[in-house]
Amino acid sequence: MKRDVQTVKTHYDENPEAEWLRLERHPFEFILTTYMMDRFIRPGESILDIGGGPGRYAVHYAKLGCPATLVDLSDGNASFALEQAKKADVSIEAYAKNCLELEELGLGQFDHVFLMGPLYHLTERADQTRAVQLALNHLKPGGCLYVSFILAFAGILFDLKYGGNIVRDASNPETRLLIDAISAGEDYRGAAFTSVCFTHQRNILPFMEQFPLIKLSLFGQEGILAPNEADLLTREKAELDCWISLAEKYLEVPELLSLSEHAMYIGRKNI
Repeated sequence: MKRDVQTVKTHYDENPEAEWLRLERHPFEFILTTYMMDRFIRPGESILDIGGGPGRYAVHYAKLGCPATLVDLSDGNASFALEQAKKADVSIEAYAKNCLELEELGLGQFDHVFLMGPLYHLTERADQTRAVQLALNHLKPGGCLYVSFILAFAGILFDLKYGGNIVRDASNPETRLLIDAISAGEDYRGAAFTSVCFTHQRNILPFMEQFPLIKLSLFGQEGILAPNEADLLTREKAELDCWISLAEKYLEVPELLSLSEHAMYIGRKNI
């Protein structure tokens, strides 16, 4: 466990800018995720961004008038987030801390809590459950929790988009486990860019139903756009805008969830 934590921390410490720029190279995730989050977040409401990385979402909502506090395992990410907030002329708080040690910070409760990174990297179900419970402890009654998952089918989408990978992946024993998990309806817990959990979409709701939450939404964070992202980004703005509008319309269609690489569950705390 400690080795896995250090591997994840080192990965993000080495280049926090890479994750910041990832959402510029792959903009649909941010565009569609904030489109859905904006249904529930109002200016002035407080946000705790657990596993907030280099601060894309914390800084974005700070610019919209929300007091934002970021917590991330990576010291590099936390420092980078503070730099980006300063460049944007907003103020956020940022702490470097393992999400499973969140209580040590004594942060209190917030109107909204984001948990958009930890469940990618926690490979033990007990740790994932604990991370959600700690997030809920920091959420006010009636507040909203936003939980992200990397979908098991994301690996297949990657190989569809980028040629030259599938033959290698289909014959590699480790990646073969992920390929087989999809047809078996199982989560993949193993190694990729770090230790990872790729969640089968059918397992998200059963996992989240154990918590005192009223489900508000489950949607694919790239919508229907992930499989053809590279080509779409070369098209004229009018067409691209039309595709984004269509993706927004289809976001919560369950049958289309596997067209996204990430999924988000939004729930309201009912106690």
